Amino acid sequence: VPDHGRSPVPDHSRSPTPHGHHVILTERRRTTPSRRPDDAITALTPDQAFDALYAFCAPALVRQTYLLTGRRELARESVERAFQIAWQRWPEVARDRDPAGWVRALAYECALSPWHRLRPRHRHPEPPPPDAFDRALMDTLLTLPPSYRRTLVLYDGVGLGLPETAAETEASTRAAVNRLAHAREAVAERLPELADPETLHWRLVELASTERLRAAKPPAVRRDGERRARFWTRAAIAFTVALIGATALTVRTAPTHYEPPVPAGETVRGVPPPVAPGPLSESEQKLRAKLRKQEQKGPDRLLPQPW
Repeated sequence: VPDHGRSPVPDHSRSPTPHGHHVILTERRRTTPSRRPDDAITALTPDQAFDALYAFCAPALVRQTYLLTGRRELARESVERAFQIAWQRWPEVARDRDPAGWVRALAYECALSPWHRLRPRHRHPEPPPPDAFDRALMDTLLTLPPSYRRTLVLYDGVGLGLPETAAETEASTRAAVNRLAHAREAVAERLPELADPETLHWRLVELASTERLRAAKPPAVRRDGERRARFWTRAAIAFTVALIGATALTVRTAPTHYEPPVPAGETVRGVPPPVAPGPLSESEQKLRAKLRKQEQKGPDRLLPQPW
């Protein structure tokens, strides 16, 4: 978690006083990074520019996302996924005013996604930090709502100002102030030693630094991003072809005119049931024998003749 030269200056007009503990919101002096000359930017290839951004931001982002999630593997996956998307949209990211902030916001979104709870391996907790105080701080952070946790990490961990924190969390400055105040109050209630914002900042830095969190190499991230992009492109093409084929088959086999449905059968009443013929009587048998013996009169019967 980088530090940007923190010098606490109380601002009582913008900071509410939470109940239970005296919490002061402080503004921090932010050092503006020196911009690279245009010729230095144009001299870098896209691969080199991406690798430089990754080498500069990825280690700190992994530590920050670990504070958000409490999971080492999820923190690494979230940062790598954010950089993979950044590589797919590199022209847009390269022209952005703050590429590091662009990737950081996306990494936070990936880390705090509610879909992770459906993954089987994320249903079991990871080993907690070895230090007892670090475990208590991590448990306290994980009990905070995701928006409060993100605001606290950005302001007290990363060292952003309130306007930048509000913009990155997509909230108003007043909402960011309220979230920060309630988050500090919750931390101070469980850990009174961290009621001072400066102490809280350094404890967050130490908690993120004690874990051995490593990010993958930039070429591997770029290759994974390109492989994922090819996979989804082929999947989209296959889905489109299947949809076109299903549509063509439907048009081919669909009826061209309306066919009314066959009405259901109705029971006809008043018709006597058919009676099966019984055995012939003696007189009927004699008549049948007589008819068979007599010659046929009139035209001959038409009998089928074999070819």
